[in-house]
This record gives sequence, structure tokens and C-alpha cells, in this order.
Amino acid sequence: MLFEKVQSALASQFELDPETITMDTNIMDDLGADSLDVVELIMSLEDEFGIAISDDDAVQLTTVRKIVEYLEKLR
Repeated sequence: MLFEKVQSALASQFELDPETITMDTNIMDDLGADSLDVVELIMSLEDEFGIAISDDDAVQLTTVRKIVEYLEKLR
């Protein structure tokens, strides 16, 4: 469930087919995200899940798997 939401958010932001995004997708390396894209993604996740992600935590969220695991810990 969380994976699908993250996958959908990434697919929307980067205009990709959601099926191309896996748990091992690296946000910067595989999707070509720059620092502004990452900030927008973090803001999108905060809005979607009603959470606040600290800058220290945001730096660690480099793959879809890390994002999903982070969100699972907050539940």
C-alpha cells in the first residue's frame, strides 16, 4: 500500500510509468532528480501522509525502499 502511494507520487512528479519504479529505484541516479526535485518530493510526501520530514531524515531517503521503510516506521 505504501509502496504504491510512493510509486504513484514519483510517477506523477517525474512523468513516468509507475511500473518502471521499483523498491530499488534510486531517486537521483535512476530518476535523474536534482535537489529541487527531491525537495518537491519530500513536500509531496509530507502532504500525502500528513507528516513532517526533517532535513536530516530527508537526506537519507535516497531510494524508494528507504522512503517506504521510513513511512512504515511512522505508522
